[in-house]
Amino acid sequence: MNNISTMALDITSNSTFFISAFAAIFSIVNPISGVMAFISITSHMDRTDRLYVAKRCSVIACMIAIIFAISGRYILEFFSITADSLAVAGGVLLFLVAIDMLFARTSRESITSEELSAATHRENIAVFPMAMPMLTGPGAITTILLYTNPSGKGNWQLVLLVIAAILLTFVITFLIFRFSDYFNRVVGVTGMLVMTRLMGLFLGAIAVDFIVRGIKGLFGLPI
Repeated sequence: MNNISTMALDITSNSTFFISAFAAIFSIVNPISGVMAFISITSHMDRTDRLYVAKRCSVIACMIAIIFAISGRYILEFFSITADSLAVAGGVLLFLVAIDMLFARTSRESITSEELSAATHRENIAVFPMAMPMLTGPGAITTILLYTNPSGKGNWQLVLLVIAAILLTFVITFLIFRFSDYFNRVVGVTGMLVMTRLMGLFLGAIAVDFIVRGIKGLFGLPI
C-alpha cells in the first residue's frame, strides 16, 4: 500500500512539474505572437516554401532547446553558477519579457525590423531570425536551464520531463505556423494580443516564483 501511495505521489508531482514546465516554455516561446512575424517574412513565398520554413525553424529551435536541456547542468558548473543565482537572474529576465507581453510591446530579446528585412532566403529565415532568437532566445534558454536544474543537481527524470515539454511546445508551434493563415483569420490580431497578454501574466507569475525561491536559497531561508 505504501509503495502504491508513493508511486501515485510521484506521478502527481511529475505531472505537476511537466505542466509547469510546459506552461513556462510555451509562454516564453510564444508561437502565437511569433506567427505574425512568420506571416510577415514569408509573405513572398509560395505554400511549399512556407511549409518548409515552418517545419525547419520548429525543428532547429527544438534541437537548440533540447541541447540546453541536456547540457544545462554542465554549463552552470563550467561557469560556477549556482541554481539560486540563476533563479534570481533568470526570474528577472523572464519578468521583463512578461511585462513586454502584457503591454504588447516588442520583446527586448526579439528581432528588429532591420533583421526582418534582411531575412529573405528561406534557409536563412528558418535559422535566423525564426529559430533563433525568435523561438529559442535567451528567455527560453534561461527557462529551460531553470527547470532542468532547480536544485543545482542533475536529475535526469526532470530533464526528460522538460524535453517532453519542449517537444510538445514545438509540435504546437509547427501546427500554428503550418496553419498560420487559417489561425490568423480565426483568431485575428485582437485575439493574438489577448492570448499573448494572458501568457505574459502566467509567465510573470512563474518569474516571481523563481525570484522568491532563488532569494530564499541564497539567504538560506526555508522554502
